[in-house]
Amino acid sequence: MHAYVKKAVVAATGLGLAVAAPIAAASSAQALPAIMIYKVQYNSPGSDTGSNTSLNAEYVVIKNTTRANRSITGWTLRDKTGYTYKFPAFTLKAGATVTVRTGRGTATTTNRYFGFTWYVWNNSGDTAYLRTAAGTTVDTCTWGSSGSAKLC
Repeated sequence: MHAYVKKAVVAATGLGLAVAAPIAAASSAQALPAIMIYKVQYNSPGSDTGSNTSLNAEYVVIKNTTRANRSITGWTLRDKTGYTYKFPAFTLKAGATVTVRTGRGTATTTNRYFGFTWYVWNNSGDTAYLRTAAGTTVDTCTWGSSGSAKLC
């Protein structure tokens, strides 16, 4: 949490002096994006065998933080290298999550699949980018070489 204090310069009448006086002090967390990267499981448990089960244990959870359904049709989820998942016609329900898994599977309202036969998210460090259909970055999540998952 960050506390920001804004100051205004007030001229003292008749004295020609400048005085700094606090206007407001706010202590609140920055607002969450409406749609955000919630978690990245970048290192699937066990050995990286390349099996579909192992690939699908590597995933990104995207969350709708609002009380309204949101269309994310055409939005993309990608890594630094450029491996990209593009959402087809898709609405993320209010307060809901969708998990984008690396391997293959049948798409549902709660699980989507890159359809890859190799790993996307680097265990040694990477960044996940969530962008609108117009290419505007909505959220990012970056991690280093330790651990196996990151809450964003």
